[in-house]
Amino acid sequence: MEKTQTAAGIKKLKGVRKISMLTAYDSLFAKILDETGIDIILVGDSLGNVALGYKNTVPVTLMEMVIHTQAVARVVQNSMIVADLPFGTFQQGVEHALCSAVDLIKAGANAVKLEGAEYTEAVKAIVKAGIPVVGHLGFTPQSVNQTGFKCKVQSEKLKAKAKKLEQAGCFAVVLEMVDEKIAAQITKALKIPTIGIGSGSHCDGQVLVTADLLGLYENPPKFVKKRSNLRNIIKSALIEFKESI
Repeated sequence: MEKTQTAAGIKKLKGVRKISMLTAYDSLFAKILDETGIDIILVGDSLGNVALGYKNTVPVTLMEMVIHTQAVARVVQNSMIVADLPFGTFQQGVEHALCSAVDLIKAGANAVKLEGAEYTEAVKAIVKAGIPVVGHLGFTPQSVNQTGFKCKVQSEKLKAKAKKLEQAGCFAVVLEMVDEKIAAQITKALKIPTIGIGSGSHCDGQVLVTADLLGLYENPPKFVKKRSNLRNIIKSALIEFKESI
């Protein structure tokens, strides 16, 4: 079955309706998200924290992203699949960035996501090769060793950076933990959609880590509204099993 969501289709949703985006790193969750009509499934490098036990996203390798993207792509029929370019795959030059993006597309992604506005030449090369790109501004987790965990990014320079990414060919931009007023200004200034995470309600769409949304973590980020408490539900079921043996 042909996917219903494409970069062109996502762009057309700006001003029409909100765009939904959630993470999946395996076929189990990917199939559920796809069946519920989520617009974009993000195979995020957040899998380092969620699935692989790393302290942050920095250690995630391209091969790990490829393996998890393959798992998701095997079952998704309708949602668009966006895969993160992990740390070290686009900072070493345009050719390396393009090769890394190609590997993720061959693994089954429909687009790649790249953090920061400093690598617009890489964005241009990837887009020129026919690969859609999502930008990512605000708090960029791959830069945690330099910036630490910021609560809110309030820089007025973000609007100019967002315009740079749009001009380079990005079809959407994720705004993470950006001040709500600034996020609203960026959303209004761009012709491409903004997808917020902890950046207020004025963005064109919203993305969350699915494990946070479902309450699988004891202490999710403060901006997350948990829709369930699966951690306690699962623990109760496991305890019931153990005691029933």
